[in-house]
Amino acid sequence: MDCLRLVVPDASLTDEINAYRKAMLDAGSSMDGCGSLCRHEADVWLIVNDLMTREETCPEGWVPATQYAAVRVCDGHIVGMIQLRHRFNDFLREYGGHIGYSVHPDERRKGYAHWMLSQVLPLARARGMERVLVTCDADNEASRRTILSCGGVFDRTAYEPGEQVTLERYWIKT
Repeated sequence: MDCLRLVVPDASLTDEINAYRKAMLDAGSSMDGCGSLCRHEADVWLIVNDLMTREETCPEGWVPATQYAAVRVCDGHIVGMIQLRHRFNDFLREYGGHIGYSVHPDERRKGYAHWMLSQVLPLARARGMERVLVTCDADNEASRRTILSCGGVFDRTAYEPGEQVTLERYWIKT
């Protein structure tokens, strides 16, 4: 993990962002922690990410958030994405939490999700968050293990009717 860096994505990563997007879509993977990447190519996504960082430019109904990419510095490859939401709205309070993340389909089971989550916790603490809410699908054993390995304490389950999925809610002290 020494060669990994958590960075705020910028235009220098455009090709890697688009490759990550394509790999996730081709695999039919959930793009948790990617913001609007499932709907936008990198150039638009980077603009949206910038708008999302500030309360005054955040789209109505959304909350300010900071987007990060886990980049393997030795080859410049994005291995995962993680987003830190600065506060809750009603939906996030119940179903989404403060943090969402995903790992490139070719890079799973290598510890990258644990690394990303452990790296973003101090960033949450620096924003004044003493604890963060992280959720996962009830049948996502890998994500559950990641959350637990970072100190997650089970809160309860919640059924999200829009996606028709049962989520597990965990709190992590920062």
